[in-house]
Amino acid sequence: MRTTVRLPDELMRVAKRFAADRGTTLTAVMSESLRQRIGHGGDKGRAARPRPMPIFHGTGTRPGIDLTSTSSLLARTEKRHGPS
Repeated sequence: MRTTVRLPDELMRVAKRFAADRGTTLTAVMSESLRQRIGHGGDKGRAARPRPMPIFHGTGTRPGIDLTSTSSLLARTEKRHGPS
């Protein structure tokens, strides 16, 4: 699967250097790191514990939120938290 991930510049530099030093790809480093962190797909003998799905009660999304537009969601998030 192909996706976009936003990482701090310094973390990206370190990750690329880490991959190059080991003769592997950034994709392989990120995949292995995620497998180790979330415990999925790396160890066949140990199944990851399912986490309960959070349930929220309310009347829907806040005014001005468009769940069909990732760019508007990103713009709204950056406005609240500042650019990363």
